[in-house]
Amino acid sequence: MRVVSMSHSQLTSKYNNKTYDIEIYIPETELPSEGLPIYYVLDGLYYFSFVRDVVRIQQLNRGKTGVNPAIVIGICHQKEEMREQRFIDFTAPAKHVIMPERAKGKLPSGYGGAERFFKFIELELKPYIEQHYSVNRQAQYLFGHSLGGYFALWCLYTNPRAFKNYIAISPSVWWNSEELLNMAHLLVENGASHGKHHVFIAAGEHEGFMVEDANRIRALLNEHHLSTELYIAPDENHASVVPTVVSRAVRFCSRNEK
Repeated sequence: MRVVSMSHSQLTSKYNNKTYDIEIYIPETELPSEGLPIYYVLDGLYYFSFVRDVVRIQQLNRGKTGVNPAIVIGICHQKEEMREQRFIDFTAPAKHVIMPERAKGKLPSGYGGAERFFKFIELELKPYIEQHYSVNRQAQYLFGHSLGGYFALWCLYTNPRAFKNYIAISPSVWWNSEELLNMAHLLVENGASHGKHHVFIAAGEHEGFMVEDANRIRALLNEHHLSTELYIAPDENHASVVPTVVSRAVRFCSRNEK
C-alpha cells in the first residue's frame, strides 16, 4: 500500500488548556509492517517545512542519502502567543529561575510548563497520530532548536523512552543557571544511561558561548554512554544554523533507526 498525505489538525490539551496547530506529512511509500518512523518537530511554525522537505526529497534516493521514508509532525504554537508560550512549554518546573545578565528584562516572565507540554505530546498528540497513521513506536524522534533543544534534552533526562533519537540544535543549556549540566543523575535514574538512545547536537560556529555549551552537554552525555554526534556548522549563527544542519540530523536518525 502506498500512501501520501499532507494535512493540518488542531488539538487543545486538557493539561494546559492550550491549542496547538499540528502539521502532518505522510510519505508516499510502501508501508512497512512495523509502521513508519516519525519526527516530532517543535516550533513547527518555523521548522516543520525544513524537516519535511529534507525527508521528502532525500528518501527518494535513499541508496545514496541513507534517509528512510518517515512521517513528520509539526507542533505549532498559536502565532499570536508563540513567544510567550514557548518559554512556558519548553522549560522545566522551578521555584525560581536564575537568568543571565544579558537576558534580564528581555524575556517573557512565564516558565515551567514542560511537564504539562510533555503530557500533551505523549498522552494526547501521539495517540491521535497513531489512531490515524501507521507509526513505528520504536523509531520516534524529537527535534528542537534553542529552547526547543533544551526541551528535547530535558525529555531525554526525564522521559528517555518517549523517543528513540533526540535532535538538539543550539540547545539553550544556559537556561536557569545551566541546570541541564547539573541534572546528569536523572540520566541514570530514568534509564537513559547505557540505553539505546541517540542524540544529535549542533550549533553554529558564530554562536559564541552556545558552541562551548554544545560541547559540554555532549561530553556529559558521552560520560553516561549515550550515542552522540556533534556538528559545529561553519559560518552559521543562531538564526541561520537550522537549515544548514537538518540534513545531517535526518541522516543521523535514519542511521540510528534500529
